[in-house]
Amino acid sequence: MAGSTPIVVYPPSPTGGRRVTVRGHILGLAHSDRDVVEFLRRAGLSDAEQLLDDPAWVTWRGGRAHHYEAA
Repeated sequence: MAGSTPIVVYPPSPTGGRRVTVRGHILGLAHSDRDVVEFLRRAGLSDAEQLLDDPAWVTWRGGRAHHYEAA
């Protein structure tokens, strides 16, 4: 993935949850890893659970990875 990862999990919003995109397309607002995995499965990534901690696939922006509480 030259340059950037296809999956981006954005910083927690002021009300909680994190926006998730794949190649720039918004998949939804995740409130847990389970939500992220479901969004990715719906986008056609059947091995989504293994991708969450793979920096070649996922960039966690702002905040700590796997934390969804309000900023």
